[in-house]
This record gives sequence, structure tokens and C-alpha cells, in this order.
Amino acid sequence: MLKNTFLSLAANYSDDKVLHLTLWEEIVKNHTDKKRYYHTLVHLENLLFQLSQVKTEINSWNTILFTLFYHDVIYNSLKSNNEEKSTEFAIERMQLLYVPKEIIKRCENQILATKHHKVSEDTDTNYFTDADLAILGSNWETYEQYYKNVRKEYAVYPSLVYNPSRKKALKHFLTMDNIFKTEYFHQKFEKAARENIQREIDLL
Repeated sequence: MLKNTFLSLAANYSDDKVLHLTLWEEIVKNHTDKKRYYHTLVHLENLLFQLSQVKTEINSWNTILFTLFYHDVIYNSLKSNNEEKSTEFAIERMQLLYVPKEIIKRCENQILATKHHKVSEDTDTNYFTDADLAILGSNWETYEQYYKNVRKEYAVYPSLVYNPSRKKALKHFLTMDNIFKTEYFHQKFEKAARENIQREIDLL
């Protein structure tokens, strides 16, 4: 599903099928790195599923797809510039495909928006960042597996360091008036997300 979606997306802008496959294999390689437990191809699959539910509300579906495939392409738990590095990576690849500059710019903005998940003036960006957070509102078993996988990605840090930092990030979500910015995702996930987040805080 992911592979076909990416190859079809790339074919809109380039006839070079060898390049399309090369770029896809690059995405797979990055997302299957042994240090990744949450930011994997499964995360991309879940994102695609969530966004497909609101496809009719999306103004630029191709932009959203490029953002999906490249927003976590660079991920290092020791670094704080993953979004910026992923953006640079995405721009270079889209340029190889001759993607129009306006789509590249929108994709750049959307990837950078995943750093803070703030409300955007662009509704597509809000749908994307909401879908990126949808895991927070899943059932407890799924959420529990999610936070355990995140912990594995930060295994280099001892609990003495990790737990306070994680708790601070979680409490930040609870201080928001709305975790989810769009009506669709708010109605679907807000209540469960707050319950899950509080439950994780209590366990830290």
C-alpha cells in the first residue's frame, strides 16, 4: 500500500521509474533503521489510513503525501533538528522529481509544523499534524505499545533523565485548550488522548 502510493505519487512528476524505486528504497531504509521502534513504516501506514478518512477535506493531497513520506525520514533521538534535516532531505528528493516549487514549499512548512504541532492557518497542515498525533487517542493497549516504543528510541537516556522530560512534554499537551485542531480529529480522539496521557504521566 505504502509503496504503491509513493510510486504513483512520484509518477505524477517524473517518468524515471528507476529514480522512483531508488527514492522509495531510501525511505524504507531510513524507517527500518534498527534504532527505530515507533517512527517506522507502520507509523506511515497509520498516518495514511487516518488521512484517507479526511481526503475530501484536503486541498493538496499530493503535498500531504510527500509530507507523510518525508516528515520523519531523518530521526535521531540525540538530535533536536530532525524536522529541519527531514525538510532538507525532502526538498532535495522532490527537486529530483521536478515537483513544482509551490508543493515543495507547502511540504516544507508541513514537516516543520510537526516540531511543535501548533495551530496553522493552513487547514491541510492542521489535518496532517492531527493525524500525526492520532496515536494519542487510540485504545490503551495501542497507546501503551506506542509509549514503550518511544522509550526504546530514547534508550540511551536513563529514566532519571527521560522520565521528567517525557512528563513535561505530556503535561504540555494537557495544558492545550485542544490537542487536536480539526473538528474531525478532535471529536474522534481528544477525550481518549487526554485520558491516555494522564494515565502515562501517573505511571512515570
